Amino acid sequence: MLQPLMNLLSPCWKPFGHGDDSSAGIVGREGKDGLLWFRDIGRYGSGEFSMAVVQANQILEDQSQIESGPLGTFVGVYDGHGGPDAARYVCDHLFRNFQAASSESQGVVTAETIQTAFRSTEEGFTAMVTDLWNTRPQVATTGTCCLVGVIFQQTLFVANLGDSRVVLGKKVGNTGGVAAIQLSTEHNANLEAVRHELKELHPHDPQIVVLKHGVWRVKGIIQVSRSIGDVYMKHAQFNQEPINAKFRLPEPMNMPILSANPSILSHPLQPNDSFLIFASDGLWEHLNNDQAVEIVHRSPRAGSAKRLIKAALQEAARKREMRYSDLRSIDKKVRRHFHDDITVIVLFLNSDLITRGTVQNPPLSIRSALNH
Repeated sequence: MLQPLMNLLSPCWKPFGHGDDSSAGIVGREGKDGLLWFRDIGRYGSGEFSMAVVQANQILEDQSQIESGPLGTFVGVYDGHGGPDAARYVCDHLFRNFQAASSESQGVVTAETIQTAFRSTEEGFTAMVTDLWNTRPQVATTGTCCLVGVIFQQTLFVANLGDSRVVLGKKVGNTGGVAAIQLSTEHNANLEAVRHELKELHPHDPQIVVLKHGVWRVKGIIQVSRSIGDVYMKHAQFNQEPINAKFRLPEPMNMPILSANPSILSHPLQPNDSFLIFASDGLWEHLNNDQAVEIVHRSPRAGSAKRLIKAALQEAARKREMRYSDLRSIDKKVRRHFHDDITVIVLFLNSDLITRGTVQNPPLSIRSALNH
């Protein structure tokens, strides 16, 4: 079933850019091709990475970063909604808050230090909304999903808010095959478990989840149940004029409706753990876990993230019975009718480097580089 899709991917997007970059950990090509930005291949503390983002919204709402140094490797994918403000804020502050929390625990990374970083970031964004309330009240209705992976020593921590996803490609014995294992827990009202959780938390609210046009939404407004930002769904003082009427609730808010408490998993890395795919939900709308893992497994490492985005766009075009070349010619904003902003980061895991506890020196710091 996957072979036709693989055949489509062989003539990959032509890279745009020249030669190697002298920055720490950066090798291969970085480029921009229309609404696509990519870093074909680079080095981080535990192996190599590939990174790409394609824009669909009028203003790019996705942000992402890789930080690799004394605290191991930190990966963040931030899928914003309602505007770019929350995702940009998280990209500017979450890693700094993670560094601060880890330094207070003598440089040891734990689930608690990650939780503290998320909490500090949520508190900082809420304070910013308060400061801007009289001049830019619409910032109260922006939010972001937040997917973080941290490789510290020989453990991978995954923390998630919202519906971005990380999938592990794991070698299956000596078969040459790779299994797809989803590591993140998603918080989207279209999942029955999430609706059950919301109903348990709000037993006296029959409208806590509402089915609208075939899509389940929290209070009929938003699909995700956990995020950073969206303070209009967390604090009553922001759920009032002058925010847009479509965000205002008809009844008083007695407790937060959305949460900023991430699901956190720790996974001891094994020699047969081959690679990790971190991506916003724009990718997973068009590819399932097995398809994504197979594409990475069967193709050269360089350009892996870009190749996954191209596969998703090929599928988005097919669903609309249009040619891929025609989809590529559509400009941002109109493009959003066909697919979302999509961010992909692929980390290839080198078990020798992980076992030795190699530290990236000098540290690597890279963000997706599309203009807003």
